[in-house]
Amino acid sequence: MTGSGFDPHDLLEQSRIGVLATVKASGLPQLSPVAVFYDRAAGTISISVTDGRAKTVNLRRDPRAALEVASADNKAWATAEGAVTLTGPGTSPDSPEIEALVDYYRAVAGEHPDWNEYRAAMVADRRVLVTIAVTHVYGQSIA
Repeated sequence: MTGSGFDPHDLLEQSRIGVLATVKASGLPQLSPVAVFYDRAAGTISISVTDGRAKTVNLRRDPRAALEVASADNKAWATAEGAVTLTGPGTSPDSPEIEALVDYYRAVAGEHPDWNEYRAAMVADRRVLVTIAVTHVYGQSIA
């Protein structure tokens, strides 16, 4: 559903925080707040997660996810669904997996004050880049 003139892709593009839904082994949803970047042209959503946590374990078992974002005034929401690719964790600060996380950080937050520190932290924290290939977007505005 969409309200008059409302495009859920616009809200996805503007949002930097959302709720990621993955599927637990029991079939129930597992929800996590995450920082997101939607690349509308590529049709992908990028999210950084930690290896071994529930959402990462769930995605390794069942690589499907949904992401929901809401407008600042909570009068509109958008959901994107799709298949997931996981990249990482990287084992070296100069690995391609860590470079992908650098690209993600730049898209979400801009330049980091110390890229060497960031790269080392991504290796130490065993960060993984989640890429959702968006296949379905929907939402609604009550404005």
